[in-house]
Amino acid sequence: MNRRLVLAVVALALLAMSAGCLAWATGGGEIDDEVLDREPAEPYEWETDRDGHLSLHTADEVQAVYRVEEGQTLRLYQSTGLGTEGPLDISAVRFQYEDGTQLNGTELRDSEDGDVDQTPDEVYVTAPADGQLAFSAGATPRRLAVPVFVEGSYEVVLPEDYRMDFFLFSNVAPRGGETEIIDNRVHITWDEVTGGTIVAQYYLERDLYIFGGAVVILSMIGAGGLYYYRRQIDRLHDVRVSMGLDTEDDDEKR
Repeated sequence: MNRRLVLAVVALALLAMSAGCLAWATGGGEIDDEVLDREPAEPYEWETDRDGHLSLHTADEVQAVYRVEEGQTLRLYQSTGLGTEGPLDISAVRFQYEDGTQLNGTELRDSEDGDVDQTPDEVYVTAPADGQLAFSAGATPRRLAVPVFVEGSYEVVLPEDYRMDFFLFSNVAPRGGETEIIDNRVHITWDEVTGGTIVAQYYLERDLYIFGGAVVILSMIGAGGLYYYRRQIDRLHDVRVSMGLDTEDDDEKR
């Protein structure tokens, strides 16, 4: 039995190693033209004065706009658990020159000085000139976590009706960001971010009512259970007294 287990573990390890080698040999796969050129769900915030602008029009997709320099390469990745990394699932890629001219994803990839290249662990995007790089990516509902791909000033804009006021349901990193509500959307800004991960944990306003209702219901259940438990103890005591098992001497000994 032990020998079979060892053989199974060795076979699994070899399979994992061969899969990894195959992934590296294929370069991780090229991003489809349709994905690169997809229209963004909402227009990108090109007018931002921040080096990094992260906007969530919905809770499951973030739109990013970064200020980049000619020849600068961004390594776009995401945590996949257990300390591993994988390529960020970008789509709707756009590059805007300082004069307002734009390239879509395939035009950027095929340009002479720009590039979009995916490996098993990341996506590399190279800027052909000074300008702004924008793309969309999936996000975990109620918790945004994006590595700092570009150092500098940042702004995060949450979806409408989402808030960060209740400490149990909200968190932000790095510390020191300023928060304000503009047109029913929370804006978080930092003057300087040099590394790490931008994190914004937030909640929908109705979540507070659901949480409050759950607390009330659980409290009522707890109170009811305590009352029932107390009644059972009193009933047992009455039975013992009626059987002559509980006396004042017994109570004093207890």
